[in-house]
This record gives sequence, C-alpha cells and structure tokens, in this order.
Amino acid sequence: MNAETAQSLAVARIRDCASVMQSLLESAEYLGAVVEVADTMTKCLRSGNKILFFGNGGSAADAQHLAAELSGRFLKERQSLSGWALTTNTSVLTAIGNDYSFEEVFARQIQGIGSAGDMAFAISTSGNSPNVLRALNVAREKKLVTVGLSGRTGGKLPSAVDHCIRIPSDQTPRIQEAHILTGHILCELIEETLFEKK
Repeated sequence: MNAETAQSLAVARIRDCASVMQSLLESAEYLGAVVEVADTMTKCLRSGNKILFFGNGGSAADAQHLAAELSGRFLKERQSLSGWALTTNTSVLTAIGNDYSFEEVFARQIQGIGSAGDMAFAISTSGNSPNVLRALNVAREKKLVTVGLSGRTGGKLPSAVDHCIRIPSDQTPRIQEAHILTGHILCELIEETLFEKK
C-alpha cells in the first residue's frame, strides 16, 4: 500500500468514527441511558458496593480500563472506588475454563464475590457472548444490578440486563471506540457527583 492510499484509508476510518460520535450526540436514547447508568453506578458506589466489569477480547481490555479509572482515579484526586475487572486473573480464568467451561469464567467469579447491590457491568459488541450472558444470569439470581454496553441491536444483551447502553453502529471497531468514550463519560459523571466541591 502506498502512502497516498494509506492516508486515504486513515481519513476514511476517522470519518467513520466521527459519524458514529455525531450519532451519539443526536441520540436521546443513548444520552438518556448514559445519564441513567451513571446515576445507578454512583448509587452503587455510594452504598459501599462494587462494580464488576467483564467482557471478551477488546471488551476485556475496556473492562480493565474502566476498573482502573475507578480504583485509581479518572480526573479528580479522590479516594479509591470499588471497580473490579473479572478479566485479569489468569489463574482464575484458566482454572474455571479448564475445570468447568469457558462459559463459566465470569459467572463463577460473580458467584464467589458478587453480593446483592453490587453491579455486574457487561461489555459486548455483539451482545451475544455466551459467557457474558451466563454471568448476567447468575448476577440476576444474586440480585446484582446489571448493565450492558453493546452495539446497535444489543443482541441478547438488552433483555439480560436492567440497563443497556447501545452504540448505533454495526462495525466492531467503531463500537469499541464509542465504548471507551462512553466509559470515560460514566467515570467523569461519577466523580463529579461523588466528589463535587461543597
């Protein structure tokens, strides 16, 4: 690929991304869901509960990223918040995957550490990942609040969660780009609410 063709491709992808971001600005459904989920997350953390993030592949990376923003900090210098990624302990993931099945890698962790009032925050571009859906089923049984972050249709995710934020795109890279933007907005809304200056 020559430089001109490569640059054209880069420009096209930036335009694709910008188009999805513009659609978020114009979507009352998306904006309403973001505010609702941020409020729910804030109440969860204010009550001393924890947020458990999980997903596969790029969504696993997003789960770790968002957990780090809460347990470390996002923009404000403040106390740590209880954000956990169920994607980080390779011994746990491989033990559960080997002894049970890959479908159980998140569900079994929620069985062990999830408590009523905690939040199970699922990230899935398709909304159809069996291990994500299985985890949400267990979370509901244990009376955790359930949240999903997905793509245009959401797949099976919307019916499996209490709150769902859907990105109006069918392209995995564009959905993932909007997912991390959404996660950052949620983190900032949480910080601004919990640690606003009196």
